[in-house]
Amino acid sequence: MAPFAADLGVDARAAEVPEPTVGDRDVLVRVSAASINPLDKMVRNGEFKQLLKYKRPFVLGHDVAGVVTRVGSAVHGLEVGDEVYARPRDLRIGGFAEFIAIDMDDVAPKPASLTLHEAAAVPLVALAAWQILVDRAHVKPGHKVLIHAGAGGLGSTVIQLAKHLGATVATTTNTDTEKLVRSLGADIVVDYTKEDFSKVLSGYDLVLDSLGGANLEKSLTVLKPGGLAISVVGPPDAGFAKQLGAPSFLGLVMNTLSRKIRKQAKALGVRYQFFFMQANGSQLRKLGALYDSGKLRPIIDSTFPFDQTLEAMAHVEQGRTKAGKVVVSMGPDND
Repeated sequence: MAPFAADLGVDARAAEVPEPTVGDRDVLVRVSAASINPLDKMVRNGEFKQLLKYKRPFVLGHDVAGVVTRVGSAVHGLEVGDEVYARPRDLRIGGFAEFIAIDMDDVAPKPASLTLHEAAAVPLVALAAWQILVDRAHVKPGHKVLIHAGAGGLGSTVIQLAKHLGATVATTTNTDTEKLVRSLGADIVVDYTKEDFSKVLSGYDLVLDSLGGANLEKSLTVLKPGGLAISVVGPPDAGFAKQLGAPSFLGLVMNTLSRKIRKQAKALGVRYQFFFMQANGSQLRKLGALYDSGKLRPIIDSTFPFDQTLEAMAHVEQGRTKAGKVVVSMGPDND
């Protein structure tokens, strides 16, 4: 099977590549399924090329589920034959391939209640949800959280985790997916085709924005004093550069890019932060327990065979996803 390779600056293409080198701390995983994320397009197009310096050609794919086929000499807690899932760390992505070598700290046992196919839809969005709600915003019972695009892969996961944490959850979606987001736990649903959320919501502790632009600016107005708006689409800030260990001058560049929105936030007495998730196997273990207990469930829009990975990416990029994630299957049987 030919791993899927993507060359920055040109159209992605399929290619034969060598089997990954397995370091002392790595596990080699035979991929059963992967899933598409907007981040794949962003990395492919070089949107973070000053901060994430991928060497061409490289394999895309930020989510993976599969079976361990080899372990490095320093690996502990994982064995050959284990079913695992992961969001490999930056500069070591490559889920659109037959095999991938992953640092053991980024890997966790697949939730027992999920198939490998289902587990492939989980890592990036679940880690983002955890890191936004728990690590960054410290969401607690009684907090009010607004989640834009609640039917999306990220939004549908954040709704469920926010409800588990005890928050009152509002979300924006369209008429077709209103029933879905309510089933996930949304308390208040604003149909953006009929209403302007900024006219009907107020006093929120946290807004998660995945749309940017005017939507982000309006999101600031529904926050209570001291409230926090987090965007996963930008503009980036100095914290992003620091997170990736970039030179200080790039932090200044990032702050310049986000100056307008930070100034607007300050004038309203609220805060703005850019968010970029990080690989974390330990958190995936905690999240796995939530999937196994029924607190969380993956939402899958559609599945494409491996040889249609380009079509799967186009499906996402062209906005044809109705709800949840698009999965790429590496074989006929992912159970």
